[in-house]
Amino acid sequence: MDKRYSRQMLFTPIGQSGQEKLATSHIVMVGCGALGTAISELLIRAGVGKLTIADRDYVEMSNLQRQQLFTEKDAQEGVPKVIAAKKRLEMIRQDAEIVTVLDHVDGPLLEHLVKDADLIMDATDNFETRLLINDVAWKQQIPWIHGACVGSTGVVFPFIPGKTACFRCLLPVLPAVNQTCDTAGIIAPTVQIVAATQSAEALKWLTGNTKTMRKKLYHFDVWNNTFVEAGISRMKHESCPTCSEKPTYPALLKQEGTNYAVLCGRDTIQVVPDSNRNITIADGEKMAKRLKLSYRVTDFFIEFHVEKYRCILFQNGRLLIHGLKDITKGRKLYHQLFG
Repeated sequence: MDKRYSRQMLFTPIGQSGQEKLATSHIVMVGCGALGTAISELLIRAGVGKLTIADRDYVEMSNLQRQQLFTEKDAQEGVPKVIAAKKRLEMIRQDAEIVTVLDHVDGPLLEHLVKDADLIMDATDNFETRLLINDVAWKQQIPWIHGACVGSTGVVFPFIPGKTACFRCLLPVLPAVNQTCDTAGIIAPTVQIVAATQSAEALKWLTGNTKTMRKKLYHFDVWNNTFVEAGISRMKHESCPTCSEKPTYPALLKQEGTNYAVLCGRDTIQVVPDSNRNITIADGEKMAKRLKLSYRVTDFFIEFHVEKYRCILFQNGRLLIHGLKDITKGRKLYHQLFG
């Protein structure tokens, strides 16, 4: 440890004791795209003992401009992001414990993943998942570091149960519809600034330097050379269903039946089947053969084409329908394929 982390341990606020705390820490990363890959590499290199990465997607060529753990081969083969990331991270540090979860993150799953976590890192791209992280964080009393970026702008803030207002308290002043990388684009320097700032806040928390953590929400525009810091303490709502004295955690309320959703900023419908319904890759292959569809099978999913849509079916039954953002049509197509 002394040799590998010698320069980091020379930094007085961390030192030997801080490095030892990092070695026994567990971080849960929600998302393995641009922010997730950058943060993962920073924290694994810093000596974090255990990293759990959860993501539902696979590598595509459009990811390579900013998602630093992936290669052209990963994109050509459609390797799930968590699998490609783990392979690269283990090449960087063999003694790290890296747990991968290839799935859509819902309330029960996230509560399970964070049961022994010290910190949750936000590397997602939509309000719904952040509200879920927020509710789990307050319910389990685990801090989470919010980060978001689009175009040349980014924002970072550490939400700490019992110390700060929560993410839900900010909703009245946040835009109802956010731009995304798929609609407004993104430059890699924006990602790196957000990831570095989130990682710095993570290191502060994990090494016990909590007094130096950000007290204000940080927003910057790297292209136009501007930044602002905004206090959010007065935004805390006494009746907030997440951080009030009588929380209900609405994002964790269980959804029954098959769930259909449009992925943020993409022409893609995600279908998560009812927990009682078991549809596998083998079922998808049988269906494709029956309907005489073109398809290919990998270790992680089956890809097939039906009408003008490209579909990806994972082993747990989760289905992505690319080229479609009408949930009604997505529901109809799903039932046509699987009944």
